[in-house]
Amino acid sequence: MSKFKNSEKVLNIKGLSQAVVIPFENQKMIMLSGQIPFNKQGELVGNDVKTQTIQIFENIKNILETCGANLNDIVKLGIFTSDISQIAGYREARDQFINLDEPPTSTLLEVKGLFRSDIFIEIEVIAMLKTV
Repeated sequence: MSKFKNSEKVLNIKGLSQAVVIPFENQKMIMLSGQIPFNKQGELVGNDVKTQTIQIFENIKNILETCGANLNDIVKLGIFTSDISQIAGYREARDQFINLDEPPTSTLLEVKGLFRSDIFIEIEVIAMLKTV
């Protein structure tokens, strides 16, 4: 049975689960909602893609830990940015968090805009956790 999870270390938004854990054979699939660069207090962190990405990955790390997983369990990243020319900052920040020897698959999209004009990046995650 699927379980919806929220980390106490990440801003909880009413009407939104941060993650869902889905049993899948001898593994659990963990799907995270798109993460944005807010700290626990709901404050925007950073006015550039690199700083915002660092905050997002900190949020991802905390949510995955709540689900019994870690950053090495990520198998897929979905990246949405409003300014593709700033992608080097994203990559520099991302590389501090992911396994560079076995990086996850990813999709990168430039979008017209995110839900606020001062947010430049949003990241979705799928992770797989072995249960055996």
